[in-house]
Amino acid sequence: MRVEQTEILIIGAGPAGAVAAGLLRKQGRQVLVLEKEQFPRFSIGESLLPQSMAYIEAAGYLQDVVEAGFQYKNGAAFQRGDKYTAFDFREKFSSGWGTTYQVQRAHFDQVLANGAAKAGADVRYQHQVVAVDVAGETPFVSVVAPDGETYRVNARFLLDASGFGRILPRLLDLETPSAFPVRGAYFTHVEDNIPPGTFDRSKILVSVHPLHVDVWFWTIPFSNGRCSQGVVARTDFLDKYSGSELERLRAIIAEVPTLSGLLKGANWDTPARKLTGYAANVKSLAGRNFALLGNAGEFLDPVFSSGVTIAFKSASLAAAAIDREFQGETVDWQADYAVPLKQGVDAFRAFVESWYAGGFQDVIFKPDQSVEVRKMISAILAGYAWDRRNPYVAEPWRLKTLEQLCAV
Repeated sequence: MRVEQTEILIIGAGPAGAVAAGLLRKQGRQVLVLEKEQFPRFSIGESLLPQSMAYIEAAGYLQDVVEAGFQYKNGAAFQRGDKYTAFDFREKFSSGWGTTYQVQRAHFDQVLANGAAKAGADVRYQHQVVAVDVAGETPFVSVVAPDGETYRVNARFLLDASGFGRILPRLLDLETPSAFPVRGAYFTHVEDNIPPGTFDRSKILVSVHPLHVDVWFWTIPFSNGRCSQGVVARTDFLDKYSGSELERLRAIIAEVPTLSGLLKGANWDTPARKLTGYAANVKSLAGRNFALLGNAGEFLDPVFSSGVTIAFKSASLAAAAIDREFQGETVDWQADYAVPLKQGVDAFRAFVESWYAGGFQDVIFKPDQSVEVRKMISAILAGYAWDRRNPYVAEPWRLKTLEQLCAV
């Protein structure tokens, strides 16, 4: 069997893997990226958060992303019945980027992966990791190439950025059940034909079902007159509908007058897809000579579009820890990587749990909101879930108190 050597092996060329590769190449590290799929390929997670821009910039991809022609985004809008509210992410508690993009992931992920290759990473498509061994001094993986050849790669460090593929959690028995209920999603892309001036295309629209507070819809406009449209609900709710995925999606949308009215002229020209049981967790985010990035480690829920931001943050933390370790420092991966990563994830989690219980919806739809509190919430919705100067990041339980005040 052919054996190769590299300093850093990254499994997966999606956002986490590509940004990690860019950051590591800036350190001068030798980087090999193995991607099972052939890019471009479809993916959801299309509405970026402004915090993401800092990591794109740090990895060296900012010009590539800006010039790609994606839909400009400056906030998020929420609709529940006749109640509507919108957050402008430029009006936030935390400093930093206040704008970003809404992206078709096939194109966006290709832009980032191309950036990694231009930075000097060896990016290989249709190379599948089928086995891994981290027991020895040097971890190694077995890989199947597109022509069927199996070869081995020895690496000083492994980063799993395989997303929902969750390669290392599966192969190393690291998976553990998520605390979130099992939910699913139907989604597609449509030619939306929304008349100009009737919809703010610079914001994602999150709509709530009029009878079910835990059923919500995303409408993510793109720059080409199309949008991503999906519904998220518990699987027992979704299973009540019959027909194809697209027929089910359209039937549920028909129950929401504001959303169905917005999409009344849409051309539903693409079959819908289904994703269920996407929430995931692991026993550990890092081990001897390996770490899990983004969705490979933990995925909460798509409601606040936090997935890509968490992926980028994990790549940034891991790259910084690797840099210190390769310079001879002792790195505590639990304290230096897992704990700080989970601080932000836990802040997002508090808001996700509150959303589905209805409390956070009461907060955002409450009239006469405090300007300062609104800026703090806007910062978290913009991705700044690691800014511990924000009271709702440092002490997420404060959200419960806010819910109670808004309920009264």
